[in-house]
Amino acid sequence: MSNGDIFVGELIGTAILILFGAGVVAGVLLSHSKARDAGWVVITFGWGFGVLAGAYTSAPLSGGQINPAVTLGFAIEGTTEWEDVPYYILGQMVGAFLGAVLCWLLYYGQFDANKTDENRMETVGIFSTRPAIYNWWQNLLTEIIATVALMLPILALVGGDKHVAGIGDAGLPVLLIAFLVVGIGMSLGGPTGYAINPARDLGPRIAHALMPIPRKGTSEWSYAWIPVAGPLIGAAIGAGIYNLAFKL
Repeated sequence: MSNGDIFVGELIGTAILILFGAGVVAGVLLSHSKARDAGWVVITFGWGFGVLAGAYTSAPLSGGQINPAVTLGFAIEGTTEWEDVPYYILGQMVGAFLGAVLCWLLYYGQFDANKTDENRMETVGIFSTRPAIYNWWQNLLTEIIATVALMLPILALVGGDKHVAGIGDAGLPVLLIAFLVVGIGMSLGGPTGYAINPARDLGPRIAHALMPIPRKGTSEWSYAWIPVAGPLIGAAIGAGIYNLAFKL
């Protein structure tokens, strides 16, 4: 696959991921939404379906990694070439930004109503993660552990598949990984909202800071490093464990 295929595939796939993921959170949290108060289970399945749709769509072009942490893990494991990593991550970041913008446009009326709603809310949590309790070391550790729990099963499932740069043919592996993300959300997502993907958090956070959302509140830049650093550390640990346990 060419560098252009990698960039375009990851851009499109990550944009779809964020459109689904931020969209389900917006639907559950914003007033005047038909999905208002649908709950955490709906959010976890919405993100899982976002992974499913995004990875299926981008798999023919780029392998459907749609996550810089997964890209790093595959590079350490040896499936993805290191020289391809910048094209993956650039596509993922641009796609995440665009997906957030599309979510805002789709829910424009609901975001606009937030400026006068008596229950108006800060909106960064629709696009990016916020911890339930702000404790930097616990928040970082949570993201590390959750990303190890993501990376190890993915590598056990499709590690070494050079043909598609790490995610397998657009079939059963993608479906299983989507359910893995749902499971991580249900079991491990409570403390921090389970970023487990630096682009998923940082791209929409940048979009949130730039978009003219009424009464949007803070973009919480003081917290923004944790959902970037934690998943990258967790992916590196997961890939290291995989290489030691399964490849030596």
